[in-house]
Amino acid sequence: MFRDREDAGVKLGLELSKLQLHQPIVLALPRGGVPVAVEVAKALHAPLDLLIVRKVGAPGNAELAVAAIVDGDPGEVVLNREIVETYSLDEDALRVLIAKERPELERRRIAYRGKNKPMSIAGRTAIIVDDGAATGTTMKIAIRALRRRSPREIIVAVPVSPQETAAELAREADRVVCLVQPGQFRALSYHYLRFPQLSDGDVVAAMGETVQSQTAGPHRSGQHSTGPASKAATKSMTRNNREK
Repeated sequence: MFRDREDAGVKLGLELSKLQLHQPIVLALPRGGVPVAVEVAKALHAPLDLLIVRKVGAPGNAELAVAAIVDGDPGEVVLNREIVETYSLDEDALRVLIAKERPELERRRIAYRGKNKPMSIAGRTAIIVDDGAATGTTMKIAIRALRRRSPREIIVAVPVSPQETAAELAREADRVVCLVQPGQFRALSYHYLRFPQLSDGDVVAAMGETVQSQTAGPHRSGQHSTGPASKAATKSMTRNNREK
């Protein structure tokens, strides 16, 4: 069990620092992923950025994602084609559903980024960080969107995830680093002593402090321990036979 998200981030960063990573860049999924990612970025001496994803719910079932909008330059829409086909949604219906969610994505983008654009991940190792992956839906969408941005490698890094979800993510990402994979999973909060709800203000404050610390000294991206990943502490999976 982790004390809080910061504790989880310290432990996750320790495991990631044992890997040989080429020009890593840490991408936090707000809100919960930000405190975790801050500690990971510190451990890797890597730049930190946000990956803002807004889910597009199915008609009558907002929790079931038919698509998602991913912030970027430009922004992207990633479809969950299986759900789209299940609901027999045509282009006009999808356009309406997506349009409803764009204002919230834009609100978050302005709140979190202001006028700043996302960092380029082309040719770099993109590490997507969250405070856990219960179903992995948002993470899968994030991976698919990042593939289009030509990273060298995509790594999913989470403190906790059900075994089946971690396995599914391993088929999408190049590697998955997960500290805890319980056989019987109830909820992310059960794995933290403190798991408070975070606000937009918490995200902005954490990112602001990180930017200040990063500008105070040079990054040492790529200067990491060259030892192999610890199998005892981390279950790390590599994606094989990547589907194009």
